[in-house]
Parts: sequence; C-alpha cells; structure tokens
Amino acid sequence: NLSTVSELVLVGLSDALEVRFLLVLVLIIYLATVAGNITILVATSTDTRLHNPMYFFLGDLSLLDILCPTVTVPKMLEASLLENKVISFTGCMLQLFFLIDIVGIEIFLLAVMVYDCYIAICHLLHYMNIVSMKLCARLVIGTWVVGFLNSLLHTSLIFTFFFCDSNEVHQYYCDISPMLALSCSPHYSREPVILTVAGVLRISAFAVTLISYIYILLAILCINTSESRHKAFSTCGSHLTIVCLFYGTTICTYVWPSSTSSPDQDRMVSMLYGILTPLLNPIIYSLRNKEIKYALRRVISQV
Repeated sequence: NLSTVSELVLVGLSDALEVRFLLVLVLIIYLATVAGNITILVATSTDTRLHNPMYFFLGDLSLLDILCPTVTVPKMLEASLLENKVISFTGCMLQLFFLIDIVGIEIFLLAVMVYDCYIAICHLLHYMNIVSMKLCARLVIGTWVVGFLNSLLHTSLIFTFFFCDSNEVHQYYCDISPMLALSCSPHYSREPVILTVAGVLRISAFAVTLISYIYILLAILCINTSESRHKAFSTCGSHLTIVCLFYGTTICTYVWPSSTSSPDQDRMVSMLYGILTPLLNPIIYSLRNKEIKYALRRVISQV
C-alpha cells in the first residue's frame, strides 16, 4: 500500500510561548543527558576496577540513553528554530524505526541486567564462571538483534497503512500512537497486531525481570547479618528504580491503546520517557554506587 502523504507536520511543535520554554528545557536536559552518560561510558571503560559484567551492561545502557533522545531532540530543536515543522514521510519512518529499536534493546537489556544481579546474589561463588565477558558480549548482541527485528516488524506494519487525509502529527516527533491516529486505514486489523507484538515482547522481558527479583528477594531475606542484607539491597536498588521508571512510561506510551488517551497526555508521557528517563539513569546509578562515584570523581578531576 502506497501512502499519498509525502510530508508530515509536527503539530505538537507550536509557536506558543509555553512550547518554546519547554524546548529550551528539553535542550538543557538533552545536553545534561549526553554529558552524564558519556561520563559514565568513560568511567566504565577507563577504570580497570569497573571491567566486569555489571558495568559492561551499564555502559551499554548509557549508550542507549544517549541514542534515545538523539533520535528525536535535534529534529525538534531544528523545527522550532527554523520554524519549519515539516518532516518527510521517509524521515518520519526512519525516526520511528530507530526509536522503537532503541526502546526494544533497552527492554531486553534491563532483563539481562537483572539476571546478572540474580547470579551475583544467589550464586556468588560461581558468578565469574557463569557470567563471563564472552557471555555478556553475546547477551548484548542478542538484545540489539531482537531490538532491530522488533523495530523492523513494527515499522513494516506501519508502512501497510494508508495516509490519505490529514498530515498533522499530534506529537513532538514521530511515534506509533500518533501515526496510528493519523492513518485512514481501519485499525481493527493492524493495531491489535502491533499491540500484541509489543505486549508479548515486553511481558516476556518483564517476566524474566520479575522472576529474577523474586529469587533475589528470597535470597536477601535469608541473609543473616543486616550489613550483608543492606549491601545486597543496594546492589540491585538502582536497577529496580530504573526498571520501575522505564516500564511505567513505556507501558503508557507503547502498550496502551491510542484511543484511550488524549494527544496532550501522549505528548507528556512520551516526553517523560524520551527525555527525562535517560537523564535519570546515570544519576540514579551515581547516587547509589560507591565505585561509580569514585570513578566519576576521577574522570571529572582529570578533565
């Protein structure tokens, strides 16, 4: 099915004063996000004490947290500064593809990270034998492959839609919900497929995460000393916080049907996920992890 729409208009990027203020805030958050995650990447790659599976996964998460806002923010700022809210249909599809790709990778990476945490707490004596760096590399490559295939499927389904009437996207960037709302094709045949695929992938990753945390909690409760129990809690506390933040926003953005929310609500939730979450991830890890704190101080002092 060929679309009759060659260009789209990002209606969310209005000339209203509050939107201008929001974009300035977005720029500040974006710069802070890139700086924070680059610092985490430098710290985990240059400090030999952090050359272990946990920080290897953290470095990959920081890379994703740089890429996620980079897919959307530069175009948003360009459209606002040049007062040109038009984006080509191809450009919109590319933006959508990379955004879904990164989100999918991060979902499975978080599941891999909690599995690593489970092995570290429940099978500490055999940790290095089970979680080798070779296995870590394979797991990370696997998350990228699954994320790519997931994004390819979603984007291919969007390409089967007709876009023949309005070309106004009620969002700050191209995303699934506003594209479904824009299509003039009947949604009953395709939207359930998109929601089912998204739901199955996220539920699978969430099931791994939930089961791992149940085993972790049971193992921690069996620890006798309060000091060891507190250390075990702190090991996974940062990851648990990030998981709750991530799943809360992604469920609202990508799993909840578009017909149940208003464009304003969609924009706010997507902004929370796309901009704020990548900023909070390095902050959460930095505040709760002494090794990261020390490595960050060393990197900053050298700069």
